[in-house]
Amino acid sequence: MITILLAFISTHLFAQKDSVIFILIDNGGGNSDYYFAGNINGWNPADSNYKFKKDADGTLFLLAVFDKGTQLEFKFTQGGWDKVECTGSGTDVANRTLKTDTAELSVYYINCWKDKFTSTAVTHTASVNVSVLDTAFFIPQLNRSRRIWMYLPPGYSTSKKQYPVLYMHDGQNLFDNATSFSGEWGVDEIIDSLSAAGKPSCIVIGIDNGGNTRMNEYNPYEFIWKDEKETKTFNAEGNEYAAFIAETLKPFIDKKFRTLSSKENTMIAGSSMGGLISYYAALKYPQVFGKAGIFSPAFWTAPALSSYTDSVAAKVSGKFFFYAGSKESDEMEAGMYKIAENFGTKSSALIYTMVDGDGTHKEMYWRKWFAEFYNWMMADGYNIVIKTE
Repeated sequence: MITILLAFISTHLFAQKDSVIFILIDNGGGNSDYYFAGNINGWNPADSNYKFKKDADGTLFLLAVFDKGTQLEFKFTQGGWDKVECTGSGTDVANRTLKTDTAELSVYYINCWKDKFTSTAVTHTASVNVSVLDTAFFIPQLNRSRRIWMYLPPGYSTSKKQYPVLYMHDGQNLFDNATSFSGEWGVDEIIDSLSAAGKPSCIVIGIDNGGNTRMNEYNPYEFIWKDEKETKTFNAEGNEYAAFIAETLKPFIDKKFRTLSSKENTMIAGSSMGGLISYYAALKYPQVFGKAGIFSPAFWTAPALSSYTDSVAAKVSGKFFFYAGSKESDEMEAGMYKIAENFGTKSSALIYTMVDGDGTHKEMYWRKWFAEFYNWMMADGYNIVIKTE
C-alpha cells in the first residue's frame, strides 16, 4: 500500500483532472487479471487501459485519471462479462458509482465472480414471447457474426396481423437478466403489459453487441480515447453496422415475418453508444427508419455528428425521442440538447425530448422511460400532453 500511495503522490495531476486510485480486495476466489469496465470506456470488460496492477505488497490497484467531476458508473471483471463481479449467491450487483472529485483513494471488496456459478441453474427472465432468432447471424458488412433476439407480440402465431418492427442494440440487456451485464430493460414485459391493456404491439429485434468491438460498431467516426497513460483508437465501423441493419437484417425480417415494412412502421433505438448509432442510422437511412429512440446518447464520442446533422437534416422526417439523465455526466444532457435542437431546427421531424432529473447511466432509467417512448412512437396521432407534478 505504501508503494501505491507514493506512486499516487508523485503522479497526482493537474487542476483540470482528477486522479483516483482504485484498490480491489478480492474475497471471491478470483485468480485472473482484473479490469475496470464502465461508462468511460464503453463497458469494455477487458480494456488494457484499465487493467489492475499489483504493487510490491501484492495489493491490486488501478491509477486512473479523469476530467474533473466525471460521474463514473462501473463494475469489475476478470476479462469478460461471464467473469464479472457478483453477490455471494451469484446474482448481479448494481453498477458502482463514483464522482471523481469526491475520492482520491477508493477501496472495493469483491464477494464473488460470475464464472463461479457456471454449473448452477441460471434464472432467465425473458417472457415466452422472446426467442433467439439466430445464435450467429452473419454480418457481411463486417465479416463477423452476432446473436439476434426476437420478441413476437402476444397472439402473433394465431393471427394474420402485420406488425411494426423495432430494432434495438445491446441485445444482451433487452429481455433477459441472465444475459445482461448491468440489468435488463424489460422490453418484453413492458410490451406484454401494454398489449394486455389494449395498446398496439410490435416485433422487437435485439442485436447483441460485439463486446470488444462495441465502441467501433456503434460509432460512424473514429474515436480516440486519451488519458495521461495511453492513447487508444476505436476504428469507425458504425457505417457498416448501420448498413447491416438497413440492408441485410431488415430485408431478412420483412421476408420471414409478418411486418409492416414502411419507414413509418420501422423504429430503431438504443442507449449510450447505442443511442448514438440509432440517431446516425435514422439520418443515414431516412427512407428505412421513420422513428428513433435515442437514450443517453454518447454524442461526445462523435463530434462530427453535428456537421453531418447540418448536411442531411432537411431530408429527414418522422419521430425522434431523445432522453438523458441529469446525473449521467456533465456532457450528456448538454450534448443531447445541442444535437436535438439543431436537428429540430433543420428537419421536419417531430421531436420529444425528455430529461430525468434523477437519471443516471443505468438500464433501470432506460427501462423507466421505455413505455413513454413506446407509447409515443406507436400512437396514431401526434398530440402530446406533458404531465407535470
